[in-house]
Amino acid sequence: MSGTSMDGVDLALIETDGVTVTGFGETRYRPYGEEERAVIRAGLGSWPGDAGVEEVARVVEAAHLEAFSGLEGARAFGFHGQTLAHDPEGGRTHQAGDGARIAEALGLTTVWDFRSNDMGLGGQGAPLAPFYHWALARYIGAKGPVAFLNLGGVGNITLVDPRIEGPELPGACLAFDTGPANAPIDDLMRARRGEAFDRDGVLTRAGRVDAETVAVFLDDAYFRKMPPKSLDRDGFPKLRDWVAGMEDADAVATLAACCARAVAQAMEHLPSRPERVLVTGGGRRNPGLMEMLAVALGRPVEPVEAVGLDGDFLEAQAFAYLAMRVLLGLPTSAPGTTGVAAPVGGGRVTRVKGR
Repeated sequence: MSGTSMDGVDLALIETDGVTVTGFGETRYRPYGEEERAVIRAGLGSWPGDAGVEEVARVVEAAHLEAFSGLEGARAFGFHGQTLAHDPEGGRTHQAGDGARIAEALGLTTVWDFRSNDMGLGGQGAPLAPFYHWALARYIGAKGPVAFLNLGGVGNITLVDPRIEGPELPGACLAFDTGPANAPIDDLMRARRGEAFDRDGVLTRAGRVDAETVAVFLDDAYFRKMPPKSLDRDGFPKLRDWVAGMEDADAVATLAACCARAVAQAMEHLPSRPERVLVTGGGRRNPGLMEMLAVALGRPVEPVEAVGLDGDFLEAQAFAYLAMRVLLGLPTSAPGTTGVAAPVGGGRVTRVKGR
């Protein structure tokens, strides 16, 4: 039931049997303080055993425990941890935080380390929300293919066909990372202005897009690679250098255009045209980026709120859903979502007596 970002911890309760979603419960958000963010930021790119990793784990665990305090009704806890490094080509991923310590502190059965099993079988370890997207497509009554576009630090897209009876079955889900999304913009805003993000898309709308930079960006081999495929948060480090000499607004607008055009490139990999494109993640709150997406895709895009869902807590809900699937021995990823050899269940389970 938890999702993490550089900003804070999201918690969400859902009602599910691991296949169908029947209802949504309480949601909570616990922001990280500046000192906590600094500890996490210092740990980005680190692997288990590296200096500072244990400090990150303790920050992440404490924030989750504080967010959970007093929450009632949970039968199990899905703990994702904080991603510090993700190297799909090397078969490695690192989410800081120990689910066993969480389980002991909460007295609640906890599912964690969701990605390692998938990567051990040749998968990319990401994205992991697609099975939940399939369940949501059924929840909202979609009759045909729907695309869920998550614009967090990295962008990822899921094409789901709710007519297929299980998310692990062929054709039910195709998912992959589209490219950088909010991370480059947020990093620039923090470095130049001491602000967490481009609030209301003010700079995105005000700036002039550097078309040459966008063209060079789109020439990267990643965009020609067939899915499934995934990226690390800092998978395009040269972007920082390319916009370094631009005014703030122009730099932000150019980074937003890179995100939007990368999504348009991704759509070309989809085997069918979705009936709707539903956007979740922080990017949906940037009107300038949403406008760029509509232009780049040549069609309307909508926030997930348009169909009655909560984009602020969708990722946390996804890990609650996956946790239930792990507890029931059901797959959590498949060849169409991570490139794994066969449908596989991910996650370690730390059980608490009586729960």
